[in-house]
Amino acid sequence: MYSTYLRLGIRVWDGNRSVIRAARRKLARTALHDPGRRDARKNFYREMLRHHAEAQWRVMQFRL
Repeated sequence: MYSTYLRLGIRVWDGNRSVIRAARRKLARTALHDPGRRDARKNFYREMLRHHAEAQWRVMQFRL
């Protein structure tokens, strides 16, 4: 999933809303409207936000 995060095209200092918007654009149209895949979508968004938080932590830690 980290490779998907890298392909979102966002900067490290972008907000969580930007991450969600970019991640939403990566999902297929059928996946967005299927109520049966709601939990999978939530997990995908959470995973992207987790990777984003880790990237922000790395930048702060190493002052990049």
